[in-house]
Amino acid sequence: MKILKINSSAAKETSIGREQVNGIVSKLLIKYPNAVVVNRDVAYSGLPFPNDKFIEAIFYHGELNKEQQKVTHLSDKLVDELIESDILVIGAPMYNFGIPASLKAYFDLVARVGKTFQYNEHGYPEGLLDNKKAIVVITTGGIPLGSPMDFSRNYITTFLNFLGIKYIEFIEFDENKLRFEEKKKIASQKLESILK
Repeated sequence: MKILKINSSAAKETSIGREQVNGIVSKLLIKYPNAVVVNRDVAYSGLPFPNDKFIEAIFYHGELNKEQQKVTHLSDKLVDELIESDILVIGAPMYNFGIPASLKAYFDLVARVGKTFQYNEHGYPEGLLDNKKAIVVITTGGIPLGSPMDFSRNYITTFLNFLGIKYIEFIEFDENKLRFEEKKKIASQKLESILK
């Protein structure tokens, strides 16, 4: 059993999402005491954005040269971490109505044709990671999830489904500056039901 812990909050010490993610992983370790946790803090990993050399390398047919291998090395490592994991625990604060740029960069680096998805004979993409579960903590200061200003939840669902991950549970910690205690109680109850 491998748990991939992904944090994307820029706040290291005061992040509600990080606190929730750490709490979820701790409870998973009680349920699965022999599990291995891989920590991927995308907010502080210095992840690059895709550029022309990266795009050229990942779609190149044939053996990659040394420069292409160097360009794809980090992406390959992130993809391997993802493929080897059984459960993903993702912290996704809402920044300006969407996910943090660091989390988007991570998603762009792990969306790899032939590794995490493929195209079928009709040209439609099919995810290759259908044996995984994801628990996603979304935090917002004041924006209610599901409102017209929420571009996080549906995007995360679409992206994970694109990779084949269909089992997704959301711990919604939205409007925490307005309804903190209420949201904390709801999040705790939902997590209990997920981990039964």
